Amino acid sequence: MFSMTRYKNEWLGNVRPDLLSGLVVALALIPEAIAFSIIAGVDPKVGLYASFSIAVITAITGGRPGMISAATAATAVLMVTLVRDHGLEYLLAATVLAGLIQIACGALRLGFVMRFVSKSVMTGFVNALAILIFMAQLPELDPSTPGVGWFTYVLVTASLAIIYLFPRLTTAVPSPLVTIVVMTALAMALGWDVRTVGDMGALPDTLPVFLLPNVPLNLDTLRIILPYSFAVAIVGLLESLMTQNLVDELTDTRTNRNQECIGQGLANTATGFIGGMAGCAMIGQSMINVKSGGRGRLSSFVAGVALLILVVGLGDLVSRIPMAALVAIMIMVSIGTFSWSSISNLRTHPRSSSVVMLATVATVVWTHNLAIGVLVGVLLSGIFFAAKIAQLFRVTSVLSTDGRSRTYVVEGQMFYGSVEDFMAAFDFSEALDHVTIDVSRAHIWDISSIQALDMAILKFRRDGAEVELVGMNEASETLVDRLAMHDKPGALDKMVAH
Repeated sequence: MFSMTRYKNEWLGNVRPDLLSGLVVALALIPEAIAFSIIAGVDPKVGLYASFSIAVITAITGGRPGMISAATAATAVLMVTLVRDHGLEYLLAATVLAGLIQIACGALRLGFVMRFVSKSVMTGFVNALAILIFMAQLPELDPSTPGVGWFTYVLVTASLAIIYLFPRLTTAVPSPLVTIVVMTALAMALGWDVRTVGDMGALPDTLPVFLLPNVPLNLDTLRIILPYSFAVAIVGLLESLMTQNLVDELTDTRTNRNQECIGQGLANTATGFIGGMAGCAMIGQSMINVKSGGRGRLSSFVAGVALLILVVGLGDLVSRIPMAALVAIMIMVSIGTFSWSSISNLRTHPRSSSVVMLATVATVVWTHNLAIGVLVGVLLSGIFFAAKIAQLFRVTSVLSTDGRSRTYVVEGQMFYGSVEDFMAAFDFSEALDHVTIDVSRAHIWDISSIQALDMAILKFRRDGAEVELVGMNEASETLVDRLAMHDKPGALDKMVAH
């Protein structure tokens, strides 16, 4: 339940670290927002306005304090075709609709689906994202990129040294912030000819204004934008909820998933009305925030507001930040994000868990699509779980002393994965007067198991045996009474006809 005291503490319980970490995140957001705009095929201000709006609104309405949401690559890549074929205005309309879909998901309390994402999938998701974050920095280290030379590697190395060594002196100021300030000051003072934020694209010089997407309000527009909006909404929620789980674990807290769905939806809906593109939670920036001391809503709010102030009011200064400093920060994030223990755990964890983790990593890195990777991981987890449960299933039997009756005892979970073993356990050629099927140690789950039960009973009855089904628990009995056919009139005739 909502508590005003708790909400107030989420804003004011960690003020100084939140202010400093929010400033670090704002600086790191700028080149990424520009890059994501380029990916989507729109002007840099579209991504920058979106990052400001989404960060501020999720700080107010989201369910996870301290988590950073903004324009992201995961949503940008989904909009490329829409922008190419229909233009910016349709992107804005799709952003608004995607937000409304996310609000509906939160209102319908669909956040519970994260319960079905296993720890192996989470680890694979985190590792894959760490790899993608590192890979995203490679263009800034490629000698063929204009402005990148041997001196770039020197600056990146020096920046990493500051990031990792400065905390030994003091932790009062986040080392990434110190890195940005020091490197920018040196570059300006010494006139270094290095690649800067300004080389990524022009920064906006005006505040965003409210506007309605200039698209026809008809079914044709809905037909165009709905597939994109739905994809963005689902991918955005998936990445946001996965990041929320990670931040929950890092901070040893539990937060409201459904509220986060609503917060993400409100942010995207509003963003579409100020000329911004859709976004979601960012694991990289969230990790920067948490590692810099950010824990409360204020950190995300400051990140958004500071971003807007920096690009609009201090654009000339921000544009001179060396990209090498920001690359070093993101390398630090990728190193800190990757679960290094998962490598050694490959030898000790169950093989199925390791396969799920590696498959998730491989799929995400191959497709650059987090949603596809997580879907593959969840499907594999389900298959391995079903196989494991099916192995715990068995049927034993006892023949009476006169040889005229047999009792079959079913143990374990009866579902589609155990149906084959269930049917193979019966000897339908045996001449019996009475058969008892005891399911007191079993649970019947689905229509497949009910159909198998029907088939077994009807086969015995066809050969003249009297069949008694005993021991059903209440849930199994309810399902069997509703769906089973073996006691329905004509069931035996239908079975014989087949």
